[in-house]
Amino acid sequence: MADDEFTLLGDAVWLDFANTARGRIDPPPDLLSDFDAWRRWALTRKLDPRAGPADFPAVRRLRDQLIGLADTMDTGRPAQAGVIVTLNGFLARCGGSQQLTRVGGQWRMHFAPGRAPGALETIALSAAASLSDDPSRVRRCGGRGCSLFFLDDTPTGSRRWCDDSVCGRDLHVERRRGVLR
Repeated sequence: MADDEFTLLGDAVWLDFANTARGRIDPPPDLLSDFDAWRRWALTRKLDPRAGPADFPAVRRLRDQLIGLADTMDTGRPAQAGVIVTLNGFLARCGGSQQLTRVGGQWRMHFAPGRAPGALETIALSAAASLSDDPSRVRRCGGRGCSLFFLDDTPTGSRRWCDDSVCGRDLHVERRRGVLR
């Protein structure tokens, strides 16, 4: 799904966040050039930005680390320890406890957060879920000139474009015309 101002094609909040510094042109525009842009992005994703203007450098540092994480996941390398420490720091902010809940006649234990997470915590949760699920599902778009990241949710792991109707279509047209071989 695309927004007028932001490209939201990553299929994960953290990848959409990383993609604010990526794009289909070189060099890509920085869509989070200031605090107001960060606030608009967070609200577009229906997240609580909570951070104030003084926290904006931390927002940018997190984004830089997540771009590095997406790159390492795309190339099959292990995540660097620094990004794990950062993610764990944001995850610890959520607070909460384990609780018992009755589901289908049986007791199940689950984690209940102490409060709703803010935007940065939600982004960290999203990245942690991708990293713990299947890191090989993070891909960089194969379209010429496109550097956007996305989650490959196909059963065969064969998705290659962030948006088949744009990047994939262009590549198919070029192949048909004999421009690419």
